[in-house]
Amino acid sequence: MTNTKILVFAATGNIGRHLVTFLRETGHAVRAVTRGPGTASLPADVEIVPGDLADLSTLDACLAGIDAVFLLWPLRAGERFPAVLDLIAARARRIVFLGTGGVPDLPFEEQDRLVHDCGIESTVLRPSTFAVNTLWWADQIRAGDVVRGAYGALPMSLIHEADMAAVAARALTGPGHDGATYTLTGPEVLTQAEQVRVIGEVLGRPLRWAELSRDQARQRLLADETFPDSFVDVLLDGYAAMLAGPPPVLTSTVEEVTGVPPRSLRQWVADHLDDFR
Repeated sequence: MTNTKILVFAATGNIGRHLVTFLRETGHAVRAVTRGPGTASLPADVEIVPGDLADLSTLDACLAGIDAVFLLWPLRAGERFPAVLDLIAARARRIVFLGTGGVPDLPFEEQDRLVHDCGIESTVLRPSTFAVNTLWWADQIRAGDVVRGAYGALPMSLIHEADMAAVAARALTGPGHDGATYTLTGPEVLTQAEQVRVIGEVLGRPLRWAELSRDQARQRLLADETFPDSFVDVLLDGYAAMLAGPPPVLTSTVEEVTGVPPRSLRQWVADHLDDFR
């Protein structure tokens, strides 16, 4: 797709900002949707519009004249998801959807089906654990050399937000992605305890993991004003299920789509040093 105008939902988020940059660098016009246009802090050549996926009446203006849409679902419920897809399909030619496990009433398989059946070119991105989630430990790391949590032996493949954005940019603008569901991972599998060690090595500090019981971890998260209470049990239950299941399987999809290997956790930490200091 050349000379396209692309709508980016969650444009001021971790993935959205990278995606906006990649699209601008390749000459595409970008319209960024945010609930707070006045504080978006995006480049001057990006069209910034107010919009909220929780309020369908705000979306018509966002979608006018758009060729392709990047959608990341931020809501904890999925009842509006089909209606949003209908609005997008009536106005755009292509959608790239980054799926999430944070919608209890809309499982992955149902998300995939709805996107691929919406009637326009579609690509679904299924990322592994976001590397940015390690910022949940930032307060503990700033306060000392011990990170306390549950399920330290849980293996994960962490993915850099820039790699998700790079794949999304190519799926939004290039051929050959219609109908695809891409499983995206980082280049390595690390337990939570190993992640803490790697963060410490990049920071030049001897960080270590201290294991908590599930109940201890639950109480710690509930006491954290920056962590949503409604997500505490979802997170811990998900970790327990992941630990009981098969280990993560790495994919080569990021490199196949972008031509560049995925970034490591070390690279991610190096890109976010100020967040831990």
